[in-house]
Formats: sequence, C-alpha cells, structure tokens
Amino acid sequence: MMVQRQENPQTHSLVVLAHPAASSLTRSVTAAIVEELEALGHTTEIADLAGEGFDPVFGLADHAAYAAGAPTPEDVLEEQRRIDRADHLILVYPVYWWSMPALLKGWIDRVFVSGWAFQEDAQNGLVKKLGRLKVHLIALGGADSVTYVKRGYRKAMQTQIEQGIFDFCGAPVVTSELITTNHPASPSLPLAAAQSIIERLS
Repeated sequence: MMVQRQENPQTHSLVVLAHPAASSLTRSVTAAIVEELEALGHTTEIADLAGEGFDPVFGLADHAAYAAGAPTPEDVLEEQRRIDRADHLILVYPVYWWSMPALLKGWIDRVFVSGWAFQEDAQNGLVKKLGRLKVHLIALGGADSVTYVKRGYRKAMQTQIEQGIFDFCGAPVVTSELITTNHPASPSLPLAAAQSIIERLS
C-alpha cells in the first residue's frame, strides 16, 4: 500500500546508506524510503558510502585540519555540501556490535567536525551549528526485540548516537527506529520503515 499524498512543503533529503551488499535489507529499506519520498514530491540524494568508496579513516589530513587549521580534505567538504543542501538527514544502517558500522561512524568522525557542525571557544562555549537539520535514524538489528530490551540497547542508541552526536551539534532527531528480527521478513518491512519517516517529515 502506497503512502497517501500529503500537502507537505517539498523538502530535500540526504539518505546515507552504510552496507556493502547489493541484496541487503539496508538497501531495500533505503530504496523504499527514496521511492516514498519522491512519490510525495520530495527530492532525495543517496550517499552510498560503500559503493562510493568513502574513506572512513580519520587520518593525518583530518587531524591537521582539526588541530592546526589546515585545509579540510576535499572529500569531507563534498559530504558537508551534501548535508548543507538537505533539510533531512536519513541514516539507514545495520547494528554492528551494538552500534553503527565503522564505515558510518568514520563518516561522522570525518564530516561532523568543529567549525562546521559545532564550535567551541572560551567566549561563547559550545555553539551548535546544525539546528536546521532534521535527523532520522533507521537501525536494522540482527536480534529480536527481547534481546535489545534486556541489554538496554535503545538507551545506548539514544545516549551514543542521538545525544552524543546529533544533539551535540544541535540537529534534532525526529525519527529513531530500531527494526528487529521480530518484524516479519516480508516486502512490507521496508515500506513500514519508510512510512515511519514520512509521518514525521513535516
């Protein structure tokens, strides 16, 4: 069943995909999100981190830019420009070791840097610079919901990712979904994930 068209203003979303396999659930969910957004008249861009060969390692050039005011690496600037064009940032990723994949974490490490995502100085303290950006998290777990509840994963996800990354930069997290193996493995799962974002898009 398709999402009914709504009278929402057109927005632009950057959908960040962090999975290398072409047949993964992560890619199916990403495709469903993009399809539903575009059906409603919104524009999208996919950042396929594995497919595009993004280097997630915070290396010497990144450190020099952070510590010594050297130029920001061009691949980082390009990712920042992609985010600057977006009203919504949508992250779709599998849960690896109770967190996000290293590829996605490295993207955040390199891209969400001081001077662009936030600023700290003695006079003004912490200045959060991404308040205009709305964030949507779609985490795909490999265990059932009982396991995640037992281990307190939802709280960990909130602390590590929602608060530790995006709240620090001022970007509100308006969707935070943990999809577990309790969900039936059917074509409706990617659509359900897409609808959870559509409902909060305005």
